[in-house]
Amino acid sequence: MPDDLPLAGRGCIVTGGSRGIGAAVVRLALAQGADVVFGYHSAEERARALADELRAAHPGRRCVPLYAQVADAAEAGRFAAAALGHLDRFDVLVNNAGVTRDTLFARMVPEQWHDVMSTNLDSMYTVTKPLLMPLVKQRGGAIINIASSSGLHGIPGQTAYSAAKAGVIGFTKALAKEIGSRGVTVNAVAPGLIETDMTAAIPPDKAEFLKSLIPGHAFGSPEDVAHLVCFLASDRARYITGQAIEVSGGLVV
Repeated sequence: MPDDLPLAGRGCIVTGGSRGIGAAVVRLALAQGADVVFGYHSAEERARALADELRAAHPGRRCVPLYAQVADAAEAGRFAAAALGHLDRFDVLVNNAGVTRDTLFARMVPEQWHDVMSTNLDSMYTVTKPLLMPLVKQRGGAIINIASSSGLHGIPGQTAYSAAKAGVIGFTKALAKEIGSRGVTVNAVAPGLIETDMTAAIPPDKAEFLKSLIPGHAFGSPEDVAHLVCFLASDRARYITGQAIEVSGGLVV
């Protein structure tokens, strides 16, 4: 395949693909030659606008937005089946859907804990389970799970999110060992402070303080994460599996 199209001919499924890191992954995967089906939950208009834009930019490649409620097993199963129906072949799964409900643990209510766990961690089961065997049977493919620096190091005010993302990393390592002999790689990408809707909600004074903790004094971009995700989805990363790779600008070194 051409060096500038490392994902040529591959079929990718991305959850949480309408904005932020997910949208950046969708954009780059299309640019690198893939067909992409991506999930959205609440941002239907944004998802359809993104798909229209990318189909116009990459004629002949598929870019299909589908509603996805990843926290619900039945809904996730329907999403997975529909996504497979839109692809000639399926090679890459990017589990990106996630939410935060940040608060101090002493103030956390059960709904906040369960929202974070169901979307960030339970989705590892509900989405990956129906899509695993197609990869195993063809003896090749890649699963990339979006974790977080919070899951590696713990962040005050993010006990639920830190726990869920740490679970994503444990899931990644165990699954990599289970299916490595079938030619399927499984890795986690752990972003730090990235310019998304989540960081846009940080008060300016706190944002400046957080930037001061990063050697480059700046938040990362969604594209910084997307480049690593697409690398892990390609044959260039065929000998990398079971890893949790941090993209944080050196926030913790």
